[in-house]
Amino acid sequence: MDAPVQAVRMLPHLALVPLFIIWFGIGETSKVGLIAVGVVFPLYINVFHGIRGVDERLVESARTCGLGRLGLIRKVILPGALPQILVGLRLSLGVAWLTLVVVEQSATASGIGFVINQATQFLQMDTVFLVLVVYALLGVSTDLLVRLVERRALAWRRGLVAR
Repeated sequence: MDAPVQAVRMLPHLALVPLFIIWFGIGETSKVGLIAVGVVFPLYINVFHGIRGVDERLVESARTCGLGRLGLIRKVILPGALPQILVGLRLSLGVAWLTLVVVEQSATASGIGFVINQATQFLQMDTVFLVLVVYALLGVSTDLLVRLVERRALAWRRGLVAR
């Protein structure tokens, strides 16, 4: 499954904006669809590598101790892959914000992207900067939220912790 996914991943998802507008029209469906396409690949790659990076000795030890498939996933694989999964989530959130900005500025009649387009047309630089600050604050807020989850979910780890 990995090879076809990697082939599709190489297609820039922002190049799909015109296609999604034709398929789904100007509205929330095309926005959500493009954001979903954009975030799925960074998350997929990090989940894939997180799972593959789990120490095989831990998996073998868990099997030797009689842990079943569900227990193995819950107690060994998920905790072992969680740091990489959370990195993928952080990267995906950045892609989601980028995609939202592009989509809202391409085809919308409302939203922050619409406001920045209107401000650009009327040369309202203060509004443009304000919208950019709002985008930055929203991006930093979502990243901080994931880092908070990371700090709590990975409290068992030794070493560096996200701050």
